[in-house]
Formats: sequence, structure tokens, C-alpha cells
Amino acid sequence: MRNKIFKLTLKNKNKVLKKYLFKIGIILLSLAAIVALYFAAAFCLSRIAVPAEKTDNPKEITIYIKTNGAHTDIVVPVRNDQMDWSREIKYDDIISKDTVYQYLGIGWGDKGFYLETPTWSELKLSVAFKAAFWLSTTAMHATYYKSMAEDDNCKKISISREQYARLINYITKWFQKDTDGHFINIKTTANYGDTDAFYEAKGRYNLFFTCNTWTNSALKACGQKSCVWTIFDTGIFLKYK
Repeated sequence: MRNKIFKLTLKNKNKVLKKYLFKIGIILLSLAAIVALYFAAAFCLSRIAVPAEKTDNPKEITIYIKTNGAHTDIVVPVRNDQMDWSREIKYDDIISKDTVYQYLGIGWGDKGFYLETPTWSELKLSVAFKAAFWLSTTAMHATYYKSMAEDDNCKKISISREQYARLINYITKWFQKDTDGHFINIKTTANYGDTDAFYEAKGRYNLFFTCNTWTNSALKACGQKSCVWTIFDTGIFLKYK
């Protein structure tokens, strides 16, 4: 009798175990399918081009898009009669304090990535998790350049003054401002070099809106070629080959 009871108990336990393993398998397969769908959508939608708008206005302003292989920036003239970026992104905010610059690269991204991850090998799981799921804050990263040269990682775009005005409006609205309306500098030693600085930003980085999505939206805002949607830099640069 004991053996019979033991066999029945063992059989029931095996059934319960199989049931749980089946459920776990379904969950894992579902997660894998969601991840596959996410990256498939990212690939396909980044390959669909949004064409540049047609305009009769003369294209008098030169901007650039620049990538480090993962993160993209919009590069604008430091100053013209429409905007003097050095009034808000001050030379005193950069290590070199040098005032002889022609261009300014501006990007938006997760503050943890910017300030706590000097290289991809140093990426912490906690930083990546917070960034992916709307749990951390963001920052603007600004880098001064004395000159710009086109190559595989940097592309020149000519736009009109009216389009540049829209780009200025798009970029400035992402900066947090103090009570006097000025950009808020982040005091940090995590600078990438002698010519960059960080500022408090608006918005939340997440799986669907990354630093490259921000750049892509900047291009849309000023009527330039862009992707339907992208999370990577590749789709953007394919439009400017």
C-alpha cells in the first residue's frame, strides 16, 4: 500500500512539475517572440525613408549628423544671427575654456549611459534596465568642434533658415531650464574630453525612444531625410550615403 501511495504521490508531483515547466516554456517563448518582433520592427521601420520636404527657400545653413558608432548627434553652427548657442552652452562649462569653435554637437540620452558608462564594457545591468524601462533621467550632451569634415561617420546637410529655426526650437525644448530660463549645467567629471559638457534634459529614455530616435526626430522637425522610426544610428546614415 505504501509503495502504491508513494508512486501516486510521485506521479502527481511529476504532473505538477511538467505543468510548471510547460508554463515557463510558454513564457520564455513569448518573451523571445516579443524581442524578435521588437528588433524586426526596428530593422524594417529604420529602412523606410521619410523624404526631405520640398522647399523653395535657399539652403543657407550647414548642419551635420555625426555618430560614434552607437550614438548620434546633431551638429550646428556655434552662432549666427538666429542663435548663439555659446550663450547657454557656455565656454566656462567645458574643461578647455577655449572660445575658438565653429560647430557644436548636441545629443540627448540617458543620464546613466552618459555619466556612468565611459565604455560599453563598463555598462552596468542596473543602468541598462533603468534606461530601457523609463526609470532614469536624461541629459543633453554638447561638444564643441573647431571644424567638421565629412566621412562615413559624419554627413553634411544644407537647410534653409526657416528649417534651422525649427531645428533650434526642437533642440532647445529638450533642455531643462532654471528659473531664469537658462540651461542647467551638470557639474561632473565624466566628460568625454576637454570640449564637452552635460546639461539636465527633459523626457525619458526607453526601449522605443533612444538617443538615435531623438536625432531622427530632430531631422524630421527640420524637414530632412529620416526614418519612419529607429533606435539605432544605422538607419539614419543609410539615408545619407
